[in-house]
Amino acid sequence: MNTTTYDAEAGDMHTTLATLTRRLDALEAERAVRHTISRYMALCDVPSGVLDGETLAGLFAHDAVWEGIGPQYANRFGRLTGHAEILAMLTRYLPPSPHFTVNVHFLTSETIDVDIDGARAKGHWIMLQASGYVDAPAELISARLEIDFAPAANGRDWLITHFRTERLFDAPWQVNPRPAPVTSSERT
Repeated sequence: MNTTTYDAEAGDMHTTLATLTRRLDALEAERAVRHTISRYMALCDVPSGVLDGETLAGLFAHDAVWEGIGPQYANRFGRLTGHAEILAMLTRYLPPSPHFTVNVHFLTSETIDVDIDGARAKGHWIMLQASGYVDAPAELISARLEIDFAPAANGRDWLITHFRTERLFDAPWQVNPRPAPVTSSERT
């Protein structure tokens, strides 16, 4: 093998390795984005799916924006900037606030695009929210979500930088709460 052939093969191998590394980085970023939005939805569920040490604040960049868009959500939610404003709004709806009796989120129609430099990602979802309220009839709500993400300082996690939600429709829903668990004294 002559030097020219060897150099060409080494260059091809280097290009292939660089391409594979970029593709792997993009797949890992997609997984991290998916994890962030899944945790967000679980933390907004009632009852919540909180894991030890997990907070809504930990899912957002410090200068994040949370925005209601479209005719129904622009006026209702507006545009909130930073942890304090976003968390103040979200916690109005979560325990111990008596707003929901049950609240569950489902995501579908997912697309996640990671920029080639790995510095940003954008996700799109359709969300279905099944909500039972303390003082109002239960409903199903569908919304279109468009969310921007950036990598966290730890290089592993991705944070929400701009959350946009637009209500698509709502419909009445019947809540049939699960029965209370049977205690050991009731079994005997």
